[in-house]
Amino acid sequence: MNIVKKILLLGVASVCVACSSTKSQTAKTSASATTLKDAFANKFYIGTALNLNQIWERTDKANDVVETHFNSIVAENCMKSENLQPQEGVFDFKDADKFVEYGEKHGMHIVGHTLIWHSQAPAWFFKDANGNDVSREVLIERMRKHIHTVVGRYKGRIHGWDVVNEAILDNGEFRKSKFYQIVGEDFIELAFKFAHEADPETELYYNDYSTALPAKREGIYKMVKQVLDKGGKVHGIGMQEHNGLDHPSIQETENSINRFASLGLKVMVTEMEISVLPHGRPNMGAEISDRVAYRKELNPYVDGLPADKMQQLGDRYKAFFALYLKHQDKIDRVTLWGVGDGDSWKNGWPVPGRTDYPLLFDRDYQPKPFVQDIINLAK
Repeated sequence: MNIVKKILLLGVASVCVACSSTKSQTAKTSASATTLKDAFANKFYIGTALNLNQIWERTDKANDVVETHFNSIVAENCMKSENLQPQEGVFDFKDADKFVEYGEKHGMHIVGHTLIWHSQAPAWFFKDANGNDVSREVLIERMRKHIHTVVGRYKGRIHGWDVVNEAILDNGEFRKSKFYQIVGEDFIELAFKFAHEADPETELYYNDYSTALPAKREGIYKMVKQVLDKGGKVHGIGMQEHNGLDHPSIQETENSINRFASLGLKVMVTEMEISVLPHGRPNMGAEISDRVAYRKELNPYVDGLPADKMQQLGDRYKAFFALYLKHQDKIDRVTLWGVGDGDSWKNGWPVPGRTDYPLLFDRDYQPKPFVQDIINLAK
């Protein structure tokens, strides 16, 4: 064998050894992953919603979980319009500023929630000095000022915004909100336009619940496509995934992922939890104005979650995460709507005063038995 050929063969062998070593190291890292964010690295972001105690770092156990397991955060309430602009022209950014600072301090993917929503909007937004509905022109200007002020304040710091929240009903029709009644259906297009003007580099999302319902899925698809066809900037669709133990079906959820992704947009799971409690009445979504009167039979696990229900909850979570992994080329983020069970809004909705167990971490911020199984899924 001549000397040149021998050198070439030795070089190839060295490259192969290096490749093998790199693959081995990657596999070893994946196999040893013990946190959610490490397990799903290079697949999708793992996020959680923060309440004020967590934003202001008042609960060490909760913040330890956030910083250990999550790499994306969204504000549960402090960036909604009733909190940011309680009076016309009077903005309060104290909590929102702290939220963004917290995310930056920990190098997290930060999501703003939400700019235009019929709920948790201040009453003045839609009224004149005499208490009558404002004109289309006035409401559009108020939308523009609110969006420009809020998005502009965090320009270059927030990675994505839920621009419009819950504008489509379960039957696929437009919700007849004040935005719709006064402005018309183009309020959605205008909201995305104003957000893009305020920060051309940030991502812009539409966000809604019960997206696995076929009629609602199609309503969202058509609405977003209409905005895109008119040149609007929409980068993703958020599927809230406020789920139960028996609804929605995995198949319909998958159908929605594929349908939304066919628009060429990112798909995100934005507000996930799985309630173990009876829902109160069939086919309830996540409309916060819905209420069901308290009855003892609707609150069966006051003293703790039985082992069989914990198993059922874990199996349900694993089924959804397996679906998200299957479509990791389409899924950009999976966000849990709260850190520990005690933080969850499901303890008070739709039935006030209940004890629910819908999240991955319990009331003492300890991981549930199936969290490691979810981590293993990603390996």
